[in-house]
Amino acid sequence: MRTIVFIETNKSGSSREAIKAAERLGYFTVLFTNRQKFIQQRTEFPEVHQMILVETSNYDELKKNVSKLQKQGKQIKGIFSFVHSYVHLAAVLSEEFCTSVVSTDSILKMENKVLTRELLKGHPNSPYYALYTPDYPLEYFINQAKDYLPLILKSPASAGSKDVLLANNENQLKVAIQELRKKNEQILLEEYLKGPQYLIEVLVHNGKVHIVAIIEQQITFLHRFIVTGYCLLPDINQRMYDSILETVSSILKAFEMKNGACHLEMRLVNGVWKLIEINPRISGGAMNRIIEVGFGINLVEETIQLMLGNKPHLTKKHRKYVYAHYLTVDSRGKLIRVTGKELSSQYPGVEEVYIKPRQGQILRPPLSMGDRYGYILASSYFKMEAKRIAMRAASNIHFYLDPI
Repeated sequence: MRTIVFIETNKSGSSREAIKAAERLGYFTVLFTNRQKFIQQRTEFPEVHQMILVETSNYDELKKNVSKLQKQGKQIKGIFSFVHSYVHLAAVLSEEFCTSVVSTDSILKMENKVLTRELLKGHPNSPYYALYTPDYPLEYFINQAKDYLPLILKSPASAGSKDVLLANNENQLKVAIQELRKKNEQILLEEYLKGPQYLIEVLVHNGKVHIVAIIEQQITFLHRFIVTGYCLLPDINQRMYDSILETVSSILKAFEMKNGACHLEMRLVNGVWKLIEINPRISGGAMNRIIEVGFGINLVEETIQLMLGNKPHLTKKHRKYVYAHYLTVDSRGKLIRVTGKELSSQYPGVEEVYIKPRQGQILRPPLSMGDRYGYILASSYFKMEAKRIAMRAASNIHFYLDPI
């Protein structure tokens, strides 16, 4: 029985769609999860053929469970994860138990933001950074770093804007370091970059870099930097495309990535691309759907094909602008109900309306990407039209909260 093992998934988005893709490709799917609620909601995961509760951070326990699967007669063809912080772990297991083509060392360096910055030190597309550790006298460190303000401070393992703070002055810098020090041995400080921000989805196959999609990001600064809008750009002028390809290729050459998937967030600063971060997987949330609607490419499926040693098919079947608008709330409270989903779905051009939280869940203004509570996906052959449809449809969605 040809089997693919997945380490963790989210309830929706790219990681969940990857399991559905594996089932569609004819594989027996196994999910290792440490989420007890998924076991309780087992019937809601029909594409998962076998679900196993396991401590996903315990390598030996994972190995033991993979061995058990083999003893049951399952041929393990791949062990993958599309969830942040498990990608490298899955790649190492895949190397041990089956034929693996992915660049494990590259994934490790991408997963850790300190290793990324150290690797790219001096690279023309990498901004100024500094590393704070608790053994460093705080006042002395602030005195050195203040010349580079404003600064972004983050946990080396942060994902989805979690534990990412902005410091505009010395006092904010001190408060931010003290805040992050509660949970982190190391704190990464990076130059605050001004300019339009783009997300680049990439597959690397046998050393060749394939830019699958370029997405313009709409960033809202509330308590944190939250991406509230994504616009897939189907037609990029040649000069811009060439500069992106050159930058991405140069960065991935430093990582020595031969096979794998990644996405880069970059800002165009005075005509130069600067890397904000790189992650060794497709973006989460609606990204797979955005690319599928815009280009007819199921990127998680092609990523699986690549990781199984096959050639990914990345020919665009069509080209459309796609805009994804994410929904947030302004106050904290217990969710009573959500209205407007059906009405929003009926707008011409709306491809999908997704609402994440369930009744009774506590919602709050966004402190990370995880505090986005749904999205509207709209498409058009015109950029502003796609955005207008998504925003108009979103205006019908209302979250009714019982204040806390």
